[in-house]
Amino acid sequence: MSYNALDRQVEEGRGEQVAIAYHSCVGGRSRDITYNQLLEDVSAFAGSLTNLGVRKGDRVLLYMPMVPETAVAMLACSRIGAVHSVVFGGFAANELAVRINDSEPKVIVTADSGLERDKCIPYMPQIDAALDLATCPAPEVVVLRRPESEPLGVTYEMKAGRDHDFQDLVTSGPPTDPVWLSANDPLYTIYTSGTTGDPKGVLRDTSHIVHLKYSMASYYDTHPGEAFAAFSDVGWVVGHSYIVYAPLLKGCTSVLFEGKPVGTPDAGVYWKVRD
Repeated sequence: MSYNALDRQVEEGRGEQVAIAYHSCVGGRSRDITYNQLLEDVSAFAGSLTNLGVRKGDRVLLYMPMVPETAVAMLACSRIGAVHSVVFGGFAANELAVRINDSEPKVIVTADSGLERDKCIPYMPQIDAALDLATCPAPEVVVLRRPESEPLGVTYEMKAGRDHDFQDLVTSGPPTDPVWLSANDPLYTIYTSGTTGDPKGVLRDTSHIVHLKYSMASYYDTHPGEAFAAFSDVGWVVGHSYIVYAPLLKGCTSVLFEGKPVGTPDAGVYWKVRD
């Protein structure tokens, strides 16, 4: 997955093309990440995950907002054959604990906050409470410390011996070549919402990337170099498929929007991002 989404695109001359165009609802922030930049960050973060003891087949749980670093973490997991499990950032500690117990992750990747309209949503209290509730072996925790958090009233004190700074790991991680996987090797698990019973982890194998790439042209008439926007959340399967994986596999620019369809600042925000 990682090779086809990143290395292959760079080899085919798309290194300076924007891979992820990020737009935030708070303060009109935006950031473009090229394929070269994304490959460099993913390769380094994959090396840092390896240094934290993550190996092929191990689970890594992500509890992240809609930011480019979420895609970096997902792609880094796939680069070393680790199985990522992204949990929707809106879930409270008890729901998060259920998923931690079930997946038994070696590492949790999270952020200090998510942005919504005009406020900051603290994430770390949910992580701390969930880990108190969980009964599985304690994982390492990687925290993305966002510069937007403190001005909006969210602060977090890193826990020595458990927490690692996301950006430090991207900066210091050794470049890492992709691990080659078979079609039947697991890529990720994603949990059902649990509205009709206990949440169930659905496993997707690596082979389904063939269909993801096929669907971009066949279903959406999208081609390399074009922009593609899926206004979902990366915590759901649409976000996995059509915010992170399929656009990159096709050599497109994926639009990543952090915000809601209304009130950020109005119901026309999606069309403004599109333009």
